[in-house]
Amino acid sequence: MTGLSFLAMLVIGVPIAFALIAFAMIMIWASGNAILFQSFPQQFFGGLENYGLLALPLFILLGEFMNAGGIGRRLMNLAVALLGSVKGGLAYVNLVANMMMASILGSTVAQITIMSRVAVPEMERTGYPRDVSVAITAAGGMLAPIIPPSMLFIIFGVIAQLPIGDLFIAGIVPGVILFIVFLAVIGWLGQRYDFPRSEKVTMTQRVRAARDALPAALIPVVIIGTILGGIATPTESAAVASILAILIGRFVYREMEWSDIWPSFIRAGASSAVVLFLIAAAGLFSWVITFNNLPAIVSAWLQSVTTSPLIFLLLINLMLLLLGMITDPIPAIILVVPVFLPVAVNIYNIDPFQFGVIVCLNLTAGLLTPPVGTGLFAASMMGNVRAERLAMLITPFFLAVALVLVMLALFPVLTLGLNNWLG
Repeated sequence: MTGLSFLAMLVIGVPIAFALIAFAMIMIWASGNAILFQSFPQQFFGGLENYGLLALPLFILLGEFMNAGGIGRRLMNLAVALLGSVKGGLAYVNLVANMMMASILGSTVAQITIMSRVAVPEMERTGYPRDVSVAITAAGGMLAPIIPPSMLFIIFGVIAQLPIGDLFIAGIVPGVILFIVFLAVIGWLGQRYDFPRSEKVTMTQRVRAARDALPAALIPVVIIGTILGGIATPTESAAVASILAILIGRFVYREMEWSDIWPSFIRAGASSAVVLFLIAAAGLFSWVITFNNLPAIVSAWLQSVTTSPLIFLLLINLMLLLLGMITDPIPAIILVVPVFLPVAVNIYNIDPFQFGVIVCLNLTAGLLTPPVGTGLFAASMMGNVRAERLAMLITPFFLAVALVLVMLALFPVLTLGLNNWLG
């Protein structure tokens, strides 16, 4: 009955955070332990008492400063200079620029929004079909959840109580693999749609673009370098990168005015408040389901289905794909991790970093699938392409993501090897 009440709230459009709080209250009432209501406020605010959560608003703020300072456009120009003269060059450029943006923004929807403004008009101008251009741009957004810094990794790390820096490192190799597989998909699309060959780029133009983008490229170098080098935590690296973005946008590119800084803080604060409130509600949800022994019930059911870690991961992937079709990644992570992570780690001996990368990549695919598909509809709106057409064109990229997910399930070294090597 309590589960039906939660589903009913989602169906009628109750915001997920309020639905989680109401569900927690219903679960307490149904359990007959009204004494738990005394701990309700403490558990709610306790869900935010985690240093790692500071990284979230700082990375959101970094994205705002990048957008205001013209940094994204410089990275796009660099990608054009490097790859623009090959057949279908701008399509590859789009993906390379998406990878560069993923290493800075960490947000799929923000990445799709920015790249739709920068890449799609240029591709259409040089002869690419508009719908295909928008599809490639949207698909590139799926690089955001596993190439550091990733907002989903931050949230997963907070809920799972894992080092966020180690999660970032675990996502590097899978992110590169996904990028390579996407390059192969674009090569196939290029043959099918006969992508044009871009104008030849001279060495002088390449050098000029590289010189112009060098300050922008410092941002991902600072973020990843300080984390890998043990110089800064992800939170500290985000703060340093945000200051660097202001300095580059204001004094190097001269596109950011001092008056742009306060509105960036306001937008980042509003976005952060929504996410943090959701995380606080998730803390209540996790507390209540743990008290009611739900992970143990799920564990017993899964063990009755299979004792194989691989089959378990494949079942989880299927469930996540279905869940991702009806909800956004952040609330999905909040719903899934408290229930399935203890089962994965304690029963099937699956490494939590491997599980985290699989969950984050899988759920991000849901951003581009109907009926919810926030990223799909953002790309559709920005590119003026019907969502149904876009969903069909993105299908080859979904198949590529499915292939990578199977690889991550079969070969744990892909997510664990770099951390082990770094010691």
